[in-house]
Amino acid sequence: MTSPLTYLKHVREEFAHIVWPSSRTALAHTLVVIGIAAAIALLVSLLDYVFGSAVSRIIGA
Repeated sequence: MTSPLTYLKHVREEFAHIVWPSSRTALAHTLVVIGIAAAIALLVSLLDYVFGSAVSRIIGA
């Protein structure tokens, strides 16, 4: 087991190898994720409404 200071030194060395995206790329990916999340939310809402209506008709409520 290594000491916490040695571990943090290795973490710092690894951070030097990271290639960070540009702000434009990060923004584009963020917008894609938000768009996909919104589409999935709409789909789940639609399915909930459809199945809820179907169950209400079946049980007659």
